[in-house]
Amino acid sequence: MKTITSLSILALFLISCTDKNANAPALASPTLPVLNIAYSTATTATEYPVAIQGKTDVEIRAQVSGTLDQIFIDEGAYVKQGQPLFKINDNSYRQEYNNAQASLNAAEAAAINAQMEVDKLTPLVQNKVVSEYQLKTAQSNLSIAKANVARSNAILANARINLDYTLIKAPVNGYIGRFPRRQGSLISPLDPEALTRLSDTKEVYAYFSLGENDFISFKSLTEGKTITDKLKSLPPVDLVLSDNSVYSESGKIDMVDGQFDKTTGAITLRAKFPNTNGLLKSGNTGKVKISMEHENTIVIPQEATIEIQDKLFVFLLNEKNAATRQPIVISGKSGSNYLVKEGIKIGDRIVLKGFESLPDGATIIPENSTKPVAKL
Repeated sequence: MKTITSLSILALFLISCTDKNANAPALASPTLPVLNIAYSTATTATEYPVAIQGKTDVEIRAQVSGTLDQIFIDEGAYVKQGQPLFKINDNSYRQEYNNAQASLNAAEAAAINAQMEVDKLTPLVQNKVVSEYQLKTAQSNLSIAKANVARSNAILANARINLDYTLIKAPVNGYIGRFPRRQGSLISPLDPEALTRLSDTKEVYAYFSLGENDFISFKSLTEGKTITDKLKSLPPVDLVLSDNSVYSESGKIDMVDGQFDKTTGAITLRAKFPNTNGLLKSGNTGKVKISMEHENTIVIPQEATIEIQDKLFVFLLNEKNAATRQPIVISGKSGSNYLVKEGIKIGDRIVLKGFESLPDGATIIPENSTKPVAKL
């Protein structure tokens, strides 16, 4: 009897619970902010690693062999074109020059004697005092003497060049680099390492590379029919230094290489920056920052997206306010916003935030519609 009574009470309890669950209200739809998609204008900034070189960046090398006798300047000094830098011991070269000068003097004297012989024989042949054969022989000797003079002049000029090479001068204005060789060192044109480097850094060149896809995008987004026209229409670029500070003066992209590198598949561009204060040096590193303005594009906040397996999604609303995940493709970033290339269009509505735990297809209550992303 007690068993039957217990079963009856349990049945009544289960029925009561079932009735309560049946009468429980459904979960309310969440109220979330919504973004209306419209065209906007945004500026994107892309950075590329650069290698900086002086406008002129040359190696200073010896052109004759010898002992380094004198160094006229110090490392890091600013020099002007034609200023002496190094002096190679010139004793042997000066001796060669003196010998060449003496040989030239002898050849010129022989030429004078040969000319005198021709002048002497000419009237005698005309008067038939001597044979014409003697005159022709004298004329031949004169030609040989003149050839010897020309050869001696060439030898003397070469000796003069070698003697001049013993004084090494600055080919351009610029800053001197380090000296791997010191006074007393034996130097040669075949040395693997230069005496120093000379850089003209009043202007510097920042070289950077674009991959093929980036270069195609660069061409399509820049006005102009030719590369020259596109370069002229480009806005100034900034230089971000290795400490992430921005160089004080803007530069201009002024060169695109004529072909892609077969090894890397990239093409080189050059930006030119003024450097009147000499703050930048050859060998500096950094990044060139290219800013591009995009008009009539779709811009959405990054917080309105969710990343799943390397793909970006937004929650797109239909006319019944049901939110479904929609994949999008972006064309760039502008601050904390994405520029959307594909996936949504003008007039669409997306959930702005609060969708982290929102099931796909769930219905929401739109909060006061958020205005489109402001012009950036």
